[in-house]
Amino acid sequence: MVLRKRVKLSKLEHHLGLSQDNPAEGRWSSNIMCGTERSNATPEGGTGEVSLLGRSGTCSGSGILPWWPCRQCVSMAAGLLLAGLLALTQAWCVNAIHENLLWFSQLTEVEREISFRTECGLYYSYFKQMLQAPSIQEGLSDLIHDNLTESKRTINLLQRMNIYQEVFLSVLYRLLPIQSYLEPVYFYIYTVFSLQAVYVIALYLTAWLLSGSWLAGVLTGIWYILNRVDTTRVEFTISLRENWSLPFLALQVTAITCYLRPQLTVLQQKVMVWLMYVTTFCFCLTWQFNQFILLVQALIIYTLDCVDFLTTTQVTTLYLVQVSGLLSVWLLQFCNSMILGSLVLSFIVAALFIRHCQSGLKTGNLLVRLGKLLLHSAMVLLLTFTINYLAKKALQLRSDEHIFKFIKSKFALGPTRDFDASLYLCEEAFGLLPLDTLERLAGTLLLYPYILTLPLLSGTLAVAALQNVRPKGSSAEERKGAGEVRVVAFRPDVAYNLLHTLFFGLLAFSTMRMKYIWTGHMCAVAAYGVCGTELWTLLLNALRCNTKVLLRLVRYAVPLVMIGCLYYKFWPKLMEELSELREFYDPDTVELMTWISTKTPKQTVFAGSMQLLAGIKLCTGRVLTNHPHYEDKDLRERTRQVYQVYARRSPEEVYDILRAAGADYVVLENSICYERRHRRGCRLRDLLDLANGHIMDGPGENDPDLVPASHPRFCEAIKTDTAAYTSLFTRTFQNKTFHVYRVKKKRKKSAKSSSEPGATQ
Repeated sequence: MVLRKRVKLSKLEHHLGLSQDNPAEGRWSSNIMCGTERSNATPEGGTGEVSLLGRSGTCSGSGILPWWPCRQCVSMAAGLLLAGLLALTQAWCVNAIHENLLWFSQLTEVEREISFRTECGLYYSYFKQMLQAPSIQEGLSDLIHDNLTESKRTINLLQRMNIYQEVFLSVLYRLLPIQSYLEPVYFYIYTVFSLQAVYVIALYLTAWLLSGSWLAGVLTGIWYILNRVDTTRVEFTISLRENWSLPFLALQVTAITCYLRPQLTVLQQKVMVWLMYVTTFCFCLTWQFNQFILLVQALIIYTLDCVDFLTTTQVTTLYLVQVSGLLSVWLLQFCNSMILGSLVLSFIVAALFIRHCQSGLKTGNLLVRLGKLLLHSAMVLLLTFTINYLAKKALQLRSDEHIFKFIKSKFALGPTRDFDASLYLCEEAFGLLPLDTLERLAGTLLLYPYILTLPLLSGTLAVAALQNVRPKGSSAEERKGAGEVRVVAFRPDVAYNLLHTLFFGLLAFSTMRMKYIWTGHMCAVAAYGVCGTELWTLLLNALRCNTKVLLRLVRYAVPLVMIGCLYYKFWPKLMEELSELREFYDPDTVELMTWISTKTPKQTVFAGSMQLLAGIKLCTGRVLTNHPHYEDKDLRERTRQVYQVYARRSPEEVYDILRAAGADYVVLENSICYERRHRRGCRLRDLLDLANGHIMDGPGENDPDLVPASHPRFCEAIKTDTAAYTSLFTRTFQNKTFHVYRVKKKRKKSAKSSSEPGATQ
């Protein structure tokens, strides 16, 4: 596909609505670094109700300013209004960029469908399939008993894949009276772009909750929009599962942040628990990799529990929310064994069981307690792997083994020639985070406050953790100096978000594709550092000029200046980007899809690359041998076998493989057969050669155990039309990019049928 520049038809104008009148002035208090114990920490009246989008009425510190109800309502209304404006801005921007990149409104139906590349096309095909079904019931039945996605197999797509969002949207589109003026494809993409608005609102609220000022939310939203290259890729991978799930993950983090705030009422706690469950459920339902993200979250909760930042009730509740969300999805996915065999479920069961058994874990002096924590952690890990091993044995689960192979190979802990692991390792998205990412983040002033905030908060967290672990008042000297010792109290909501950004930051640096989980939350943490009281209190205390008036002044002046600088620097660039017009251009693929639709029967089975076959499924509805949804062992093995068309194999071997898969036609791509995009050793043909024990093409070193192949490369040799190939395969279509061959039913040479479509030259 080529994106060609086109003539600019109209000047695009837009306004981000960044004007601000009355920034929220959350009550001043130092919520992380507190002084000695004070009797006046709680306002008179005692109960200390909490505002969900403001500071707690019982926050530590002194000099809490009174709030007039009218002023508070106006400030909150202004904050929520700006949250909505920034959310709409993000949704409008990604929609405009998507239209400008492809000229989507002017494309034919087949061109629009081709624009859904790789697995995106596969997922969207089920939305299309549901709409084309005679009824909702028949559409669901076809998904549950699907025999089109994998030839010679009947699979339950609702169990295998996370496509409930496509089912829900198709049902909604059928029920709503919008068919006459909104095409299905627009209904689909507008829904995904609307989730980007939800994402921005969630990040906005998280920053507001942490800092007590909606200025932090505004800064978060602006940073997210300006760093769009590193925060989302939704405009060109619309159907990707992460674009559905990450907004719900951001909402879940917001709910957790609110749940961990002090002095919530019982009703507010119940509401937050339900919100955490609903968002966790939606997140798990829409992404197959949910278990690995929840595992990182569970490790964060476990860490906070070990150093006493969370109460027993909070820890148990957070664990049970995760378990409830996963088990709910397990039921909806027809008891998907991959969920029961997930590491996160094993870890949570182990953590809760060991915690219950070790009642004296948090007793003893410092060294004893640290020793107990190490022993406790070792026992939890040992029990986790034991439970997980037994669960996978009992369930005969091997669907996710390719992920662990990838992890082992990535960190040189396993074989490097494994075909499945190498497919991931050779993709840039699964490599280390490029340094130019940090340069882009620094260019929008996001990186600097972030890297200043992290070490200061991390240092304070470490001091608070050590203080929590150390026994209190164990010596006479400590008791004597209790009135003079400065106690460091760390808010649990801040602690959770700090560990969240640290853990997912490490994940992003190790695997570039995971950066989209980190960079959005990074915006909220950096905005909290700029607009919160903690860092400014430290700085002003160091300068010996810490007054309430000066603190409030810098707290609001600095973010306003930053917003002004960002507007001045990036507004023209954003307008220039939105005014650049391109268009979709892929005539070879359009020609191929048209030929398949018009010249082959409906039940024809096609073999080829995973990416291309997903497009064939969407555009033509033909049966596939393999596809990009890789979470099945049998499918991975079949894919490796079908890919032998790009290896050095004899025509008889390839023929037997294709017939075993039920293929009627095989599509060969020049871009794979003569690939130059990847370096030597990472081209698909190289991976196949290594897996087959053959020497790779081209100059360069080879492992000593590799041997020369006894046959030429199939995708090249078949084009010579020698008798060994023409007796088994007949060329039926070709253009500059694709060559399609019919797989003959019998090996013996026979005359061509007069009904056979001729080759397109």
